[in-house]
Amino acid sequence: MEQAETVGDLELSVGYVLKQVHAALRTAMDEVLRPMDLTVPQYACLELLGRHPGLSNSELARRAFVTRQSMNLVLRRLQERGLLTRPEHAPHGRALLAELTEDGRTTLRRASVAVRAAEKQLFSPLSREQQRRLREELASCVAASSVADPPELP
Repeated sequence: MEQAETVGDLELSVGYVLKQVHAALRTAMDEVLRPMDLTVPQYACLELLGRHPGLSNSELARRAFVTRQSMNLVLRRLQERGLLTRPEHAPHGRALLAELTEDGRTTLRRASVAVRAAEKQLFSPLSREQQRRLREELASCVAASSVADPPELP
């Protein structure tokens, strides 16, 4: 009987190092977004709506990697702050399609610049070419996995 291979030394595990990079990026994003009174999920929502106006709650949740319930809270908070609008009643079906307000677009620009600066700092040890290769190699891993189009969380 063949013994299954174990993860072994965590410092040699690509997945473990990826998780460390994710945690470092998340912490850096939290720090630059906090003065704008934004969370990372709120920023992700603004960024997605800035690129794709009119996305539904379900689609935003899927693309931001949060549950529909969590995204509903994110949307409600952003709407209360006047950063986005949603109709009171769905024009058809049940989806309340969200769009950024002018204040939302202004906040998104500020937040996007701050997040990009944090990302640049984190990846500064790598050359532009190394960053490009890393991005392409990680994208090929995602494309080969079932996470490429993740199912909606319950």
